[in-house]
Amino acid sequence: MKKRMLLMLAIVIAFIAVIGLIKFLQIKKAIAQGSSYQPPPEAVTTVVANSEEWSATLQAIGTVAAVQGVTVSADLPGVVDQITFDSGRPVRKGDVLVVLDARQERAQLASAEAQLNLDRVNLERQKGMLAAKIIPQAMYDTAAAQFKQSDAKVAELRATIARKVIRAPFDGVLGIRQINLGQYLAGGAPVVSLQSLRPAYVNFSVPQQEIGHLAIGSSVQATTDSGMIESGKVTAFEGVIEESTRNGKVQASFPNSDGKLHPGMFVEAHFAHGAPTMAVTLPVSSVSYAPFGNSVFIVEDVKGPDGKTFRGVRQQFVKLGDTRGDQVAVLTGVKPGEEVVTSGVFKLRPGAAVVVNNAVQPGNSAKPRPEDS
Repeated sequence: MKKRMLLMLAIVIAFIAVIGLIKFLQIKKAIAQGSSYQPPPEAVTTVVANSEEWSATLQAIGTVAAVQGVTVSADLPGVVDQITFDSGRPVRKGDVLVVLDARQERAQLASAEAQLNLDRVNLERQKGMLAAKIIPQAMYDTAAAQFKQSDAKVAELRATIARKVIRAPFDGVLGIRQINLGQYLAGGAPVVSLQSLRPAYVNFSVPQQEIGHLAIGSSVQATTDSGMIESGKVTAFEGVIEESTRNGKVQASFPNSDGKLHPGMFVEAHFAHGAPTMAVTLPVSSVSYAPFGNSVFIVEDVKGPDGKTFRGVRQQFVKLGDTRGDQVAVLTGVKPGEEVVTSGVFKLRPGAAVVVNNAVQPGNSAKPRPEDS
């Protein structure tokens, strides 16, 4: 009985050993296969890095302002009798915009002119009588004072009538009309906005440490959200630095020959920041941005675990400079002539196999068109 139990135990142990050996060999084979497995290559686009002179620029947020801009308003109260302008039209200084009803003032003017004529005749009569010593000097002085009062009254009424004709105070472009015929306007009521668009100002703020890079006459470029670019020059600086932000206000003047810069418009102001430097320029899409550092993937020959060479990528951390259009300046990390991945970087890892297909390339222009930006 005892021998039978020992035999059974030996058989079980031998069976377990055989099963364990089989599993060990299977696991070893799977590990070997896994270590030699090469995932399929990823399709990417690439560009050969080139070095070129890079003019560093600083970007600031700016707002367009008119050299002259007002809301034309009624000087005196009255009823709108004539409207002689169309919304959105250019006007010249002195052009009549609105005429208010002045019939009452004209009637008063006619009465005042009649009184003035009477006082003039009376003054001439008194002057002759004074020369003949028929009347005392006091009567002549009274007649002279009455004539001056009548003359002043006529001038006052003429000025009132003139003030009821609203004119353009300067050359500019009108906005949208805010009045209608027959409408009663109180004193100071708005009529229409008037903006002088040529030239136009752009006001922007820059950090105090960058003020030294600007001077009166420095070139500035303004880019709108539609992609339009205007060139202008710095014309003025605010004399005080804002304590809360430590920024200084700068004003630049732009010819605005086509009139597309409108007051209140948002623009990006770009100006030269330091001397030009040599830098490698790459498409912005080639950079993998990360909190621990920005990097690019460089295509080169990589040796696999089996000793064979294939086209793969190496991750390279870089130091970036300014951006310009579709491009970014790489100050360190990439050498001219190296092949850099420009699209598909999000799916790559160091040592990954790649296949290059440059049939469709991402944007790589320093001055892209708006539809391509």
